[in-house]
Amino acid sequence: MSVQPNPMAKLRSLEQISEDCRRWRKGGLTIVLVNGAFDLLHVGHLRYLTDASRHGDCLIAAVNTDHSVQSSKGPSRPIIPQAERVEILANLAVIDAIVLFDTLTVAPILEILEPDVHAKGTDYTVSTVPEREVVESFGGRTVICGDPKDHATTDVLGTILERFGPD
Repeated sequence: MSVQPNPMAKLRSLEQISEDCRRWRKGGLTIVLVNGAFDLLHVGHLRYLTDASRHGDCLIAAVNTDHSVQSSKGPSRPIIPQAERVEILANLAVIDAIVLFDTLTVAPILEILEPDVHAKGTDYTVSTVPEREVVESFGGRTVICGDPKDHATTDVLGTILERFGPD
């Protein structure tokens, strides 16, 4: 039995990821950043992450903390606590590093890490991405990734309640 690397090592502090980015850039690698709650991971998430990874060499997932998810989606969310959401993502080979963020937008993370590419899902267009101007300010670009927004955690929850809720 071989010793497997610890996937949780992918969870890095902002300072650690900033250093990773410096090292990756020095090696000529392109950095892509995705962000989201990643609550109740589903195929839409996987397609988004896979597509985003095709835009560069290193994929960073910026994950909303429980507090920031509650602030944007309401007190009943997230369903899956942040530690478990991070653990699930850390086990995906497509992701190179994970950082948590506690703000309503990912702009502060983008300003510090300055990824070459900021990838957002198909519920946006390039012109509607709230952080687009931040990304442009340091010479990055915004791309839209994944399949059509036919999969959403809110929809999965609705289906569960419809099928298994009180009669």
